Order: sequence, then structure tokens, then C-alpha cells
Amino acid sequence: MRSIRVLGVDPGLTRCGLGVVDSSGGGRMSLVAVDVLRTPADADIGARLLGLEVGIEAWIERHSPDVVAVERVFSQHNVRTVMGTAQAAAVAITCAARRGLPVAMRTPSEVKAAVTGQGRAGKEQVAFMVRRLLGEPGLVAPADATDALALAICQLLRGAAAARVEAALAARAASAVLAASAAVRR
Repeated sequence: MRSIRVLGVDPGLTRCGLGVVDSSGGGRMSLVAVDVLRTPADADIGARLLGLEVGIEAWIERHSPDVVAVERVFSQHNVRTVMGTAQAAAVAITCAARRGLPVAMRTPSEVKAAVTGQGRAGKEQVAFMVRRLLGEPGLVAPADATDALALAICQLLRGAAAARVEAALAARAASAVLAASAAVRR
């Protein structure tokens, strides 16, 4: 089975988590890279978004992911936070689209459920399971970074399942077409 590489992006205007994970099949995943892009809170919004774009583009260039998983922005009480998060997510989506890479949008609860088995898991639980799933018990990274890795892991777990369902449906449709074609020939 071919290896799949996912870039996870935990969008944020001040701190944007990035994590790259490989899967070689059989449930084995490995850490490739993890970091947090930072922009100064007092800088101009255009400069901050451009900084994120340059950083994300560099990560895509350096790590050549097959897919980019971005956290879906959810409603919060703080509109300013939501706007910054949405803007950072849009930058990541645009960078992926520019390269023709598929983008998977994942909700925070979906990511937590995939990684910990519980959609309401805390940041500590998520970080613990990320370290465990990647076989990196000594990994020390900020929450934004481990959240990015969790997004990548979620995509590997959920994306693979979705691909199997899609393949099964395609095979069923192909069988139906062949059966119909054979019936017409009789």
C-alpha cells in the first residue's frame, strides 16, 4: 500500500499549528514535522496573512503532502477570534488549492473523537493520544502543534475509511453496470 502524507493545519492568526504525518498502511503512522507559525498581534492584518501564506507554502513545498486537513471554524462567542481563525483557514485552503491538493475540513469534535475516542476530550488527552499514536512519547509541543498533528491523524483514520466506502460503492456500481450490460446482450 502506498504511503499517504497529510499536512494538518490548526488555523490561527497569532498561532497557526502545522503538523505532517505519514501513514504507510496497517495503522502505522509516523511524525514527519511539527511547528507553529506565529504572527505578531500588533502587525497589520495583511502582513499577518501574508506571513501565514509564505509559511504554509514553504511547508507544502518542503513536505509534499497528498492532502491538507484544516480545522473547520466553529462558532465562538468571540467574533474577533472566529474571524482570525477563519482568515487563517482560508489562507491554508488557498495554498492547498494553488497546488491542486485536496482539502479535508474537520470539526474539533470529529478530530477529538478520531484521536481519543471521545468528542469532548481535553487538550491534554488529545496531546497524550497524539504522542501515543505516533510512537513519540517524548514529543513536547504547544497545543496548536499537537492539534495540527491530531487533524492529520484524523484525516488518515477517517479519510481511509471514507476511501474504502467510496471504492466499495464504485465497485458495486460497476458490477451493476456490467450486470445490466450482460442482460441487454442476452
